[in-house]
Amino acid sequence: MIQKLPSSLRVKVIAPRKLLLDEEVQELSLPSLDGYLGILPGHRPLFLAIGTGRITYRVAEKEETLSVQGGYAEVLPDKVLVFTELSEDENAKPIEERG
Repeated sequence: MIQKLPSSLRVKVIAPRKLLLDEEVQELSLPSLDGYLGILPGHRPLFLAIGTGRITYRVAEKEETLSVQGGYAEVLPDKVLVFTELSEDENAKPIEERG
């Protein structure tokens, strides 16, 4: 039986004080402790430590980045949850205040 792969991933990046990202993306790159890891919809389940670097993601044809400094990520076939300690973007408005 062929299983249909999801066409996008729901990505949430959560810092201690706010939600930094909640978006449907087509692809994602995470800074793990061993280097960058590319994630596409349908990726196998994975739990990994996040290093210092940039989360890069693509929405439609636009590429976006978010700086992080450590944490953990849970990767599932249709979603990715990132729990980060710090971010250069923590002074930015929380996602719920963006309009």
